[in-house]
Amino acid sequence: MSNQIKVIQDKCIGCALCVKSCPFGAIVLVDRPEHPKKLKLAVIDLHKCTFCGACMEACKKFGAIELIKEEPINLDIDPSHYRGIWVYAEQRHGEISPVVFELLNEGGRLAKKLDVPLSAILIGSNIESKAQTLIQHGADKVYVYDHPIFVEFLDDPYSDILAHLLEQEKPEIVLMGATNIGRSFASRVAAKIRTGLTADCTALDVDLSNRNLMQTRPAFGGNIMATILTPRHRPQMATVRHKVFKPSQKDESRKGEIVKKPFDAEKLINRTNFLQFIKDTSAKVNLADADIIVSGGRGLGKPEGFRIIEELAEAIGGAVGSSRAAVDSGWIPYSHQVGQTGRTVSPKIYFACGISGQIQHLVGMGSSDVIVAINKDPHCPMMKVATYAIEGDLYDIVPWIIKEIKKQNS
Repeated sequence: MSNQIKVIQDKCIGCALCVKSCPFGAIVLVDRPEHPKKLKLAVIDLHKCTFCGACMEACKKFGAIELIKEEPINLDIDPSHYRGIWVYAEQRHGEISPVVFELLNEGGRLAKKLDVPLSAILIGSNIESKAQTLIQHGADKVYVYDHPIFVEFLDDPYSDILAHLLEQEKPEIVLMGATNIGRSFASRVAAKIRTGLTADCTALDVDLSNRNLMQTRPAFGGNIMATILTPRHRPQMATVRHKVFKPSQKDESRKGEIVKKPFDAEKLINRTNFLQFIKDTSAKVNLADADIIVSGGRGLGKPEGFRIIEELAEAIGGAVGSSRAAVDSGWIPYSHQVGQTGRTVSPKIYFACGISGQIQHLVGMGSSDVIVAINKDPHCPMMKVATYAIEGDLYDIVPWIIKEIKKQNS
C-alpha cells in the first residue's frame, strides 16, 4: 500500500492552518458555494505533497486531515542463510565475455577466504557446452539456462530468470561485469530482489568477521576511493570493470557440477524485441584487448598532436587512447577515452604522452604492466606512478622514439 492523504470535507472549516504549515506549498483553499456556511475547503496537490504530516499536526484540533503511511518493508535478513559466491557469466553470440574470467579469478580468491564454493550462472541459447569452460577457469558449479528465448540479451527475461534463481539459491555475493549489458542488467536484478548494488568497482575484499563484501570504487568525481558495504542485505551485488583483475588460468583437469535449470518460458516477461546487432568495425585495434596502448592528453596542446600518437601506435602495433581532457576538447572520439568515465585497460605497455595522471585516469590504466610517461612536469602524478618517466617535450621525444623503432625494424 502506498502513502495516502485526504481532507475530510465534513470536518474542514477552511481555517488555513494547514496551508500555513505546509513547507512545500502543496495545499490551497478553494471556495465551496454549496456549503451552508460558505466555508472554504483545503485541497492537497499530491504532486507536491511529500506526506511529511505537518498539515495533519496543524489540524489536530479539527482532525480534518487523514494521513496513512505505508508500512516500511523490513529488508533486514539473516546473513547465515546465504552462502557462496556467484559470477554472472556474460556471453554474446556464444562467446564468453573476457571480464568473466577476471571475475572467476577474483571470485575464487574471495571464495577461498570465506571457505565457500564459487558458482557461475550461464544464460543463453545453445550455450550449455560453454559450462565446462567456466569450470576449467575456476567455477565449482555452473547453473545453466539454455533456451531459444535467450538467444539475444534482453533485460526483462534475463533479469526475471536470474532474480528468481538468486532468491531460490541464496548466494551471499554476486559479481557481474561492468559492461554495457552488466550495467543495464545488474541494477534490474538488484531492484527485483531488494538488495544493494555497487557499480564499477575497482577492488574487492571481504571482512571475515561479518562476511561483508568490501566494494571499492571511485567517488566524488573520482577524487576519492570509497569502500562500500551492504551489511543488512543479501546477496551483496557488485559490477566490476573489465581489466581491473587478471584473468584466471585455464585448467583442463578441473572438475565441477553443471546444473541445467528448468523453467517456464511462457511466464517470463518481455516488453522489447531484438531487431539487429551491428558490430563496431571502426577501430583498428580493440582498446580493451590491446597489449600496447599509446595515449595522448591535454599536453598535446592541439588535435593535430594525435598524429604522432597514432604514428607511434602504428609503429609498435598498439592502440590509440586518450585522456578525458582530449576527448572533451573534441580532439579524438570518446571511444578512445581511458579512465573512470571511459575504458579500463590493462596492457603490457602503456604510453602516457602529455597526461598529468589525475586519479580518474589512473583508475582506468593503473594495472598496466609497464607505464611509460612523457611529460614536461616531473612532479605530475603520472610521472610518479610510471615505470619509466621521461621528462621533456613530447614533440621532441615521441618522434625520436618512432625514428628509433623504424630503424630497428628496417
